[in-house]
Amino acid sequence: MKQYNIAIVGATGAVGEEIIKILEEERFPVKSILPLASANSLGKCVEIGGEEVPVLVTSDEVFKEHDIDIVFFSAGGSVSERFAQVAADSGAIVIDNTSFFRMQEGVPLVVPEVNPADIMHAKRNIIANPNCSTIQMVQVLAPLHRAFGIRRVDVSTYQAASGAGKRGMEELIMQMQKFFAFELESCEPEVFAHRLALNVIPHIDVFLDNDYTKEEMKMINETHKIMHASFPISATCVRVPVLRSHSESITIVFESSVSASAAREVLESAPNIVLLDEPKEKSYPMPSIATDTNQTYVGRIRQDNFDDKILHLWCVADQIRVGAATNAVRIAQKWADLDSAKS
Repeated sequence: MKQYNIAIVGATGAVGEEIIKILEEERFPVKSILPLASANSLGKCVEIGGEEVPVLVTSDEVFKEHDIDIVFFSAGGSVSERFAQVAADSGAIVIDNTSFFRMQEGVPLVVPEVNPADIMHAKRNIIANPNCSTIQMVQVLAPLHRAFGIRRVDVSTYQAASGAGKRGMEELIMQMQKFFAFELESCEPEVFAHRLALNVIPHIDVFLDNDYTKEEMKMINETHKIMHASFPISATCVRVPVLRSHSESITIVFESSVSASAAREVLESAPNIVLLDEPKEKSYPMPSIATDTNQTYVGRIRQDNFDDKILHLWCVADQIRVGAATNAVRIAQKWADLDSAKS
């Protein structure tokens, strides 16, 4: 089997570290892994295959010098803007975890369970990884749309602190520690717009002229691009005091009547979906179940009380894995399959 030289830009971050773990777990055909980051990380090491590997500085030359085949970018949009096309022009396939390329012409936006064929249309040698909340939603919507036809979607998200990176998790932990020390009121938020501990914040990313946030518009625009569909979507994105794994409450309007049992049957056979839908047994998806796994969990599937064309459901996924690292590695796996078939 062909093996690949891989570089990870942002290797010291939460997503970069997770990509390394998942490559090992999935037994990806790795020849070498090169950890890259900014000059601030020079002198640091990351663990790869049980060994401490020094982090190198991302530069224009590093991709050619190390004969890199696949580059994962997860170091922020400005880094991707500066170096992703350089890496792609060196001959590597770039899988970008930031928002920079997602809506650009000629750059496929891919969730492998939904639109794997789009990988073949990476004209610039760049494939974009969608927003974390979008990924888990389209994994659920796509099989239902194929089976029944969707007319409209309304989604409310319950997004964990780790969606804001390590600093987001650290801020929530610090605030909870302050709460137990009876010092919570002294907490000044830095990462989030307000104190997150013992609170819920209906505000993720910046507000736009239409009073939706950028995060909410990402979910709408990215879903349309991934699914090659244009049904109406409305999103309300909310930050909740959970460390890891995003939850979503989704209302779906179909073209015709759809029973909850018919939807369950479709989702049970969908790839990387786990159905947990026994509410009387207190069995339903929760962040504590989804964390550190590579599946999207779906439950609370029920038909609307007033319109038999409407279903409501609840889904949860680990947004660092399913919503970022796992999806990126799955894209790489699909690309490697196509590459091997060519050679």
